[in-house]
Amino acid sequence: MTDALRDAVPKGFKSRVEERLGRANRGPVALWFWEIDRVLLLLTFLLIAVGLIAVAAASPATARRYSEGAHQIAPMYYFWRQLMWVGVSVPVMLVVSMLPPNLARRFALGAAALFLLLLLTTPVIGVEVNGAKRWLGVGISQFQPSEFLKPVFIVAIAWLLSLRGRDPDLPMVPVTGVLTAIVGATLMLQPDFGQTIVFGSVWMILLMVSGIHTRVIGSLVGLGVGGVVAAYLFYDTARIRIDNFLFPDHGGAGSDHYQTDMAHATLTGGGLTGTGPGGGTAKFRLPEAHTDYIFSVVGEEFGLIACAIIAMLFLAIVARVFIKLLDEEDAFRLLAAAGLAAQFGVQATINMAVNTGLAPSKGMTLPFISYGGSSMIALSIGMGLLLAFTRRNPYLHRSPYIVR
Repeated sequence: MTDALRDAVPKGFKSRVEERLGRANRGPVALWFWEIDRVLLLLTFLLIAVGLIAVAAASPATARRYSEGAHQIAPMYYFWRQLMWVGVSVPVMLVVSMLPPNLARRFALGAAALFLLLLLTTPVIGVEVNGAKRWLGVGISQFQPSEFLKPVFIVAIAWLLSLRGRDPDLPMVPVTGVLTAIVGATLMLQPDFGQTIVFGSVWMILLMVSGIHTRVIGSLVGLGVGGVVAAYLFYDTARIRIDNFLFPDHGGAGSDHYQTDMAHATLTGGGLTGTGPGGGTAKFRLPEAHTDYIFSVVGEEFGLIACAIIAMLFLAIVARVFIKLLDEEDAFRLLAAAGLAAQFGVQATINMAVNTGLAPSKGMTLPFISYGGSSMIALSIGMGLLLAFTRRNPYLHRSPYIVR
């Protein structure tokens, strides 16, 4: 800081900041400030800010779509609702990120047991929306157990796999496989094929990070391919979506291919620089413009360059985590952080692939960009856990050659 800038800051404010966040201070907030990955936190805040702008752009289209007769929805209704969810979610993320790693692990394990139980009850007592039972009703609101289960389940799987470091004979690979299969089968009953892919993909990534033999990985990949084939043959939801994607002539205005076609047309409608905020027209014909297809709305109004910047933000977050884990010595923290970053990246990749027409529709939100209370709070919990597990003592020098 230059002398001019230093003099411009009020002395009272400077003294309070130095007192609360100075390196000599050993209070919990000061320790959190110096140990947290501030670059990762900044990237997350950038995504949240971009998400608010994107929801503001998509809100008028969604409000018009869901307005009926006397029930008229204000054009910016979904933006104000999202702003409220951000106001709830950001403090949650910061509080979770302040948890010591051991306490964060215990919190995740307890939450994983709770939300797994809730997920198992969802196909039976869940609220049906658009033909799917993915939500549980709580009073006048609803929430999606699978969204909250994702981050804490990943931490639980990471903890189980880390136990192999203490005793290689522990059957943690089949145990975690059975747990993941139970989650996947329950999700397919809802049905929610997209979330099943996320859980299965992250489990495979965690197995690879944990150092499992390549022959086992090859066998699991073969089983995965067989599972997709079996899903196509015996699971109507998967077959319909794959057929609509591969054979578009068979689909109508309500088909998945119609949605992906409209998403692609909206995405490319603004060219490189976009039509400008509020200038998009194709978004008014786009289903779920504020959730599944918000990436396309960004493309129309802000351009393909803005879409590329968003994709690079996601890549930067995942790369930042994996690079930081290169010298991590604790097996659990390595697996937990890698799994959380992988979940974040896989979900974003699936959503962007659907919007660009590279994958069939899966009902997958874009992390921190799409509208949604359950999604925003669950993602904030996941990012809070990721920040907690990547906290580092700035004075501790680690060797990349030491493996615990």
